Amino acid sequence: QVQLVTSGGGSVQPGDSLRLSCAASRNIFRLGAMVWHRQAPGKERESVASITSGGSTNYVDSVKGRFTISRDNTKNTVYLQMNNLKPEDTAVYYCTIRGTNYWGQGTQVTVSS
Repeated sequence: QVQLVTSGGGSVQPGDSLRLSCAASRNIFRLGAMVWHRQAPGKERESVASITSGGSTNYVDSVKGRFTISRDNTKNTVYLQMNNLKPEDTAVYYCTIRGTNYWGQGTQVTVSS
């Protein structure tokens, strides 16, 4: 079993930054790629960013150049640095291990002026 604890969300203004964290209860990086998803009210969940065990990253077009996914193997933690936040980034953000049923509990990000 693996527990994923998500944190770092909050309410910010457009243009602000936040860093989300996803801390795993044990070393998980050999299990597969780590993925950040988000789900906004009334919208389908979408994959925002991913990072493989080899360190390759991928982003949805809407966040390219603004979001950065990274990981700290020593802390079993994956991060999502979000800069220049926009109102359309408002959503609940989740982390998961691709191909598994392990999901974090989600953290709310609200971007509003």
